Amino acid sequence: MDGTFIEINKHTWFYRDVGDGPVLLYVHGNTGSSAWWERAMELPGYRCVAPDLPNFGRSYPLDGEISIDAYADAVAGFIRALHIGPAVAVGHSLGGSVCMSLAARHPGLLGGLVLVDSSSPKGLVTPETHYPAIELMRSNRQILAQALKAVVPSLSDEAWFSRLVDDASKMAAPAWVGNARALASFDVSSRLGAWKAPALVIWGRLDLIITEAMARETAAALPGGRLEIVENVGHSVMVEDPALFKRLLLTYLAAVAPR
Repeated sequence: MDGTFIEINKHTWFYRDVGDGPVLLYVHGNTGSSAWWERAMELPGYRCVAPDLPNFGRSYPLDGEISIDAYADAVAGFIRALHIGPAVAVGHSLGGSVCMSLAARHPGLLGGLVLVDSSSPKGLVTPETHYPAIELMRSNRQILAQALKAVVPSLSDEAWFSRLVDDASKMAAPAWVGNARALASFDVSSRLGAWKAPALVIWGRLDLIITEAMARETAAALPGGRLEIVENVGHSVMVEDPALFKRLLLTYLAAVAPR
């Protein structure tokens, strides 16, 4: 699927943009890119916009310290530059944390919130013993592929999976450990009071990263938050079962972003 580039404040973003109507802003997770949303981009009656975040894919490297709030502020600038707010933000994994930060820091830019196997509002701590393995992922494609396979356990399309690994390998060097540190220090639990619209939290039963308790904590922290547990998928329903993901999304959108 082709995309396009845009320059915002002298920084280059890559993004995919499909359809017309109310806007869905897809925010990918760690080691991800806009390609993770490839089979969810065509949603009748809606415009789906999926950027590569700074530090990821074909977008620019983030300036300064890596933090979830820094990613959120960058996405806020992207929304304003494209004049696509208020958008329904759909965040996966680390991208879910970015979307929660957006909801806290820039609530006027969002019209809805969907979190897919996101860390909780209190972040996600990676044990120190795992950091050497993270560095190995950066330099060893086989180890990287093994790690990514664990987050898409039911994906059988090897060609698509290979493209996801290719995009993961493009992540900026400081972000490999930096993103894990950013998630460990992230805590938006006391800042979500500005968010009032209904929120959908999706969690896959086979997820090896996010626990059911964390998913329930996320839903409980958001006014009007609702948890949807999906069976037979892991950390990435939009990759593992795109048709199911789109059905869940359309049900939610019917209430918050009617066509």
